[in-house]
Amino acid sequence: MRVWAVANQKGGVGKTTSSIALAGLLAEAGKRVVVVDLDPHGSMTSYFGYDPDSLEHSSYDLFLHKGSVPQGLPGQLLMPTSHDNISLLPSSTALATLERQSPGQSGLGLVIAKSLAQLWQDFDYAVIDSPPLLGVLMVNALAASQQLVIPVQTEHLAVKGLERMVNTLAMINRSRKQALPFSIVPTLFDRRTQASLSTLRVLRDKYPEDIWQGYIPVDTRLRDASRAGVTPSQFDGKSRGVLAYRALLKHLLAAQLVPQVA
Repeated sequence: MRVWAVANQKGGVGKTTSSIALAGLLAEAGKRVVVVDLDPHGSMTSYFGYDPDSLEHSSYDLFLHKGSVPQGLPGQLLMPTSHDNISLLPSSTALATLERQSPGQSGLGLVIAKSLAQLWQDFDYAVIDSPPLLGVLMVNALAASQQLVIPVQTEHLAVKGLERMVNTLAMINRSRKQALPFSIVPTLFDRRTQASLSTLRVLRDKYPEDIWQGYIPVDTRLRDASRAGVTPSQFDGKSRGVLAYRALLKHLLAAQLVPQVA
């Protein structure tokens, strides 16, 4: 299994859309994918038609055992989605209480890594949708992942959010045996606006080694896919947004073949 996390400490940048779009394209290629919703808002869970406010069981259950994960529990929590090759480990609003519970509890930062270890033979990929907040949930996502995708909206305030995320990653890397490779992905790009054009230029100038050279455009078909509860490639495989995500997936697959230097 390959584990990808999609994270940024700023909300509204396209994390959930990117997670589901990439998962959909992997599934379309015949890969078995588990998508993990670690955001208490449950956007990914809602996307696939489940209510994070009323789910009896969710990824929250994984954190109730003092850092250990009972054998078989992750598999019991999985739910079907619009695609036969994608299973969902859903979120619930109860995840929001973890930050209050976590002080004094050791081992909570590795719960998702331990959970995915139990699913290792059942899936080819895991894609984790992270909350826009540095805390125990984001730490879990980064600790479990082998590759990080950082969506960044092409507007000026998003650049500050990216700086915080890069600083967080540097902190996390100090506790990892190997630095976590990452790709910055410009999102919600609108070539008609000066803000998008100038922000894209700033991102490429400031992070030349780490930014994907493409971008995800503003595309109403992505929103339509969300409304329909299906992956973007299921909804319209030839839309501008899906074509951009296909190019991004090709980049990520190539990047994972490159040996990383700690």
